[in-house]
Amino acid sequence: MRLSTLVLMLIAMLLPLRVMAMSVIFLNPGKHDEIYWQTAANSMSAAAKNLDIDLEIMYIERNHLRALEFARQIAARPAAQRPDYVIFSNDYSTGLEVIRTLDTANIKTFLAFSGLHDTTGKVPMPQPRQQFKGWLGSLEPRATDAGYLTARALFERGMAEHLTAPDGKLHMLVIAGDRSTPTSLRRNEGMRQAVAEEKNVVIDQEVYGEWNRAKAREQSEWLYKRHPQARLIWAGNDLMAFGAMDSWRAQGGKPGTDALFSGINTSQEAMTAIEDGSMTALAGGHFIAGAFGLVMLYDYHYGRDFIDEGLELNRPMFILFNKEEARHFQMLFGQMNFDKVNFRKFSKVLNPLLKKYDFSFRQLLIQTPQAVSRK
Repeated sequence: MRLSTLVLMLIAMLLPLRVMAMSVIFLNPGKHDEIYWQTAANSMSAAAKNLDIDLEIMYIERNHLRALEFARQIAARPAAQRPDYVIFSNDYSTGLEVIRTLDTANIKTFLAFSGLHDTTGKVPMPQPRQQFKGWLGSLEPRATDAGYLTARALFERGMAEHLTAPDGKLHMLVIAGDRSTPTSLRRNEGMRQAVAEEKNVVIDQEVYGEWNRAKAREQSEWLYKRHPQARLIWAGNDLMAFGAMDSWRAQGGKPGTDALFSGINTSQEAMTAIEDGSMTALAGGHFIAGAFGLVMLYDYHYGRDFIDEGLELNRPMFILFNKEEARHFQMLFGQMNFDKVNFRKFSKVLNPLLKKYDFSFRQLLIQTPQAVSRK
């Protein structure tokens, strides 16, 4: 073993002995009782505990003005009470202003889940560590994967079940998330890519359900009447899929049999729907982006910058769940408890021989669960 490698390993063993823990605030864009964002927060809390990080979570409650208000509050704290880093998402395009506000207080920032993009294609976006020196970078799940994987699964099942209309084509309804969040737009891009590859699929209509179950139910009621030939329903998340399934059942239909539905996320209800067959396709695992963001910041904090892999990372995280994987997910993480995941093994500082980050969720799903203790 080379001397340099031995020195790195000794440093890794001594790092947790540091007196002052690294501190991070996560501005959670979701509601405190919203399953997806609860899951994201719980996985981050487990990673923080595992890595000896002092983590504070502040819920935006899907109010974009609150994100800006929290940023101002954090910047106004006495210097000794400010965090080392703030992690947040660019939901509803608030990211740039949050970065600007925190940068003036010399607080380092990191975007997770949704990066900084100009969705209009007209405004050049700043780059990390340039105009705003404290903006370190971003980590996004490759959202196009979710849209593509779920759409392809719908098409394959639709053809197998002979759900084509009299014109010989599969007709699909699309209930997308929102018109501005990059994640929503990327999921739609993936779905449209799958449609472009399949000659026998037609999108009858696309609406925006704003990630809301009740709104998707209301929208789908009139969509079914307007497009009675549609038998595939692609949704941008699981809640909107459930809303569409609710209204299909209300008119006497049977989801998974006479109409096929897809969703994105890993709620217990979604996993159960995959197991019982009422939902045909489900992609998820991307909630782990925040926890992996903490791993990256941990490494940066202790001297192993991630700049060599890029500053704005867009990496594969999503997997398409089958029934067996859905059951296994619920067995491992059904209570949204991620304490058995060893996040330390993903750190380059703690594993000096690790050359590249692997952010795929599948590795967490197939690992042998075991108790993790601080070393």
